[in-house]
Parts: sequence; C-alpha cells; structure tokens
Amino acid sequence: MARRKTRGVAEFSLSFLDVICCGFGAIILLLMITKTVQPQIIEASTINLEGKLAALQEQLFELRGETKILNRDLNAKHEQLSEHEERIAILRNQMASAKARYDSLQVETSSNSAIAGQLASAKQQLSEEMKRLLGTQHQAKNQLIGGIPVDSEYIIFVIDTSGSMFSYAWNRVLEEVEATLAIYPKVKGIQVMNDMGNYLFSSYRGKWIPDTPGRRKVIIQNLRGWSVFSNSSPVEGIEAAIRTFAAPDKKISIYVFGDEFTGPSITQVIDTVDRINREDANGNRLVRIHAVGFPTQFSRAPHLQGTGIRFATLMRELTRRNGGTFVALNDFR
Repeated sequence: MARRKTRGVAEFSLSFLDVICCGFGAIILLLMITKTVQPQIIEASTINLEGKLAALQEQLFELRGETKILNRDLNAKHEQLSEHEERIAILRNQMASAKARYDSLQVETSSNSAIAGQLASAKQQLSEEMKRLLGTQHQAKNQLIGGIPVDSEYIIFVIDTSGSMFSYAWNRVLEEVEATLAIYPKVKGIQVMNDMGNYLFSSYRGKWIPDTPGRRKVIIQNLRGWSVFSNSSPVEGIEAAIRTFAAPDKKISIYVFGDEFTGPSITQVIDTVDRINREDANGNRLVRIHAVGFPTQFSRAPHLQGTGIRFATLMRELTRRNGGTFVALNDFR
C-alpha cells in the first residue's frame, strides 16, 4: 500500500510540471508571434498613409493651380463686364438723346400737321371766294399743299391690307389717313376700300360716306382692326373705285396706300387705268390718283425687295399720268 501512494504522488508531480511547462511555452510562443507581426502591420500602415498623403498633396497642388486659372478667368470676366456696362451706359445716353430728338420732331410734325390743316381750310375757303369773284369759268392752276393738289370734293382711300402692311405698318397707315383727312377739312363724300375692292363699311357699298367729324372718327376706329384678304396688288381696288365712283361732275381723288405690287405687268395696269380714267377735252382725268409708299419690303434682304420696287415704279408713273403725287415714306413705323 505504501508503495502505491508514493508512486501516485510522483506521477502527479511530473504531470503537473509538464502542463506548466507547456503553458509557459505556449505563452512565450504567442509573445514571439505577436512581436514579430506587429512591426510589419505598423510598417505597412505607415507606407499606406504616406502614399495617401502624397496623393492628397498632389490634388491640393492641382486645385491651387485650377484656382489660379479660375481667378484669372474671373478677373477677365469682371473686366469684360465693366466694359459692357460702360458701353450700355453710352448706348442709354445715345438712346435718351435720340428719344429727345424724336419727341422734338413729333412735336414739330404735329405743329406742321395743324398748320397744314389750317392752310388747307383757308385754301378751300379762298378757292370758293375766288370762284365767286372770278366766275364759274375760272380754274385755279395750282392748288397744292405739300405738293399734293387739294381741290377735290370727294376722297377714296384704297389701302393694301396684306400681312406685311397690317403687321408692320398699320399704325403708320392710320396716321397717314388722319393726316390726309386733315388737309381736307370738309369734303362732300369719303370712301374706304382695300386693294381688292372690298369696302370698310358694307352698308355704304357703291355710295359715298357723308363727311362729318363723327364719321371720320368711326373710320379711324374701324380701320384699326380691319384685316381682310389682300393679294398685295392695288390694281383691283383702283379699277373698282374708278368704275364705281368716277363722274365728270365730281372732283375725286384716290389715295393708294401700299408697299408692294405682285401683279404680272406694270404696263398693262397703266394702259387699263388710262382707258377707264379717260381724259376730257382739256386733258383732265376723271379722278386724280395719289399714292403713299410704305417701305416694309426694304427692311428685307436686297433680293427680296423686288415687289416693293415694282410698287414704287407703278405708283410713280400712275400718279404722274393721272394728275396726282407719289409720296415715298422713309420709314413704315
């Protein structure tokens, strides 16, 4: 029994020592592994951080370079903006000066129109007095205002209502109609047709509109929105006006307002008008034909101005042969 106890204690002591030694060995091994790997990780981390730092520094340099370029461009834009602002200020001053001159001319034009109206009224009164004193056989040789004869007792407007006239020159058309009426303070009849022979007032088709201040205002009011079909040729309206209203015992003037002639032949129109607006024994035509040209076509390219040139050519010859005057406006606004 004593031998078994001694042997058991010895076996336990050796096993315990083996376990302790193994444990210490494992700890030492772990410590060695830890110390061996840690520097590699730190070294790798340091290399990565240095690479990132270098990349960030490179990006910073690039951004600084781009910032310099942007600042330079910004300064250039500021200089250009200052130049533009200075130019705008100069243009505004020029526009203000031009507007002042325009207003001055408008006042002068209004004054001239009023004076022309007064002269026309005095002229008509003087003509009537001369007829009374000199007899019915007397004929005045030169009854002109601004180069336009104003001895007519009836007025017919033949107005081009095409798109180019209505869209661009219509306000000027209204002004010219009013100015024309102003030089005839009192007439026996008025009529308004378009270049196709259509009437402004269908109720007065083939009849004269009595001349009163109220009817003159109504004519202008109705003209403002009068947009009817037109073929941009005044021929039909002129022929209709002559055939309908011409009479040997009436002094009639036709006023043609237009901007282009699209018909095939100028000569044919002149021959037709010569035939229907015949001369009397003294060489006087049944009606006078005046014309006002609106230069809407001359704001286009030169190769598109042909119809405007043809209108001016036709009206110049037609008014010359029919005792009238052709007025070519220098602006349609």
